[in-house]
Amino acid sequence: MLVLLPPSEGKADSGAGAPLALDGLSSAELTGARAAVLDALVELCQGDPDVAQEVLGLSKGLRGEIARNAGLREAGALPAGEVYTGVLFDALGLAKLDEAAYARAERTLLVFSGLWGAVRIGDRIPPYRCSMGVKLPPLGALGAYWRGQLGEALPAAAGRGLVLDLRSSAYAAAWKPAGELIGRTATVRVLHEREVDGVLKRSVVSHFNKATKGRIVRDLLVAGAEPASPGELVDALTGLGYRVEVSAEGTARKTWQLDVVVDEIH
Repeated sequence: MLVLLPPSEGKADSGAGAPLALDGLSSAELTGARAAVLDALVELCQGDPDVAQEVLGLSKGLRGEIARNAGLREAGALPAGEVYTGVLFDALGLAKLDEAAYARAERTLLVFSGLWGAVRIGDRIPPYRCSMGVKLPPLGALGAYWRGQLGEALPAAAGRGLVLDLRSSAYAAAWKPAGELIGRTATVRVLHEREVDGVLKRSVVSHFNKATKGRIVRDLLVAGAEPASPGELVDALTGLGYRVEVSAEGTARKTWQLDVVVDEIH
């Protein structure tokens, strides 16, 4: 099983350890592409800060991220699983996993990134600010840039197992499964079901969508569940107490789409 995750906007502070070693990251075939994005980002942030703020889409309160990006080559690196600190990763709780579950996380989780393309949670990276939606001179839109780079790396990482795609739309645009991989890829939508004036209604949740997806991944890791197909994933999640509905079965051109229905959001 390969689980595709979005990154978080929130990042930890820089680590006290050794700086980034690009050739030490997983998916070595992406090293050249990562170096090109890193060079472009550092150059941008070492220049006019007003230009960098506009390109990166930063608020005034986040201008400090420009200086941090400018020093990425020298900054202390941390395992990626410690760098990302948003809602999904808080619910996932990597630091609280036992040794066996954490080993499964290292083997199965892949976090997408505007700067690195995609990284494993054990890859040591410095905290940064660069979303997939950025148009980074001279490379252009990073979503389109990474589409051209991830086409070979991702199928190799997926092998012949299930791909559980939990990415947000901006990061999903950077790579889409093709060929026979489509039929063994599943996406998940979280729906909140509640009664309104005596009628059951469902709505898509946003903030709590991330937390629920984090708990789903955590529960799979803790249980040692390694479903090999979307159908086995449905069975595994149902066995873990989730209410799962298949909204669309996979075809040669469309991935499986699963709904996880919750009556409480937290």
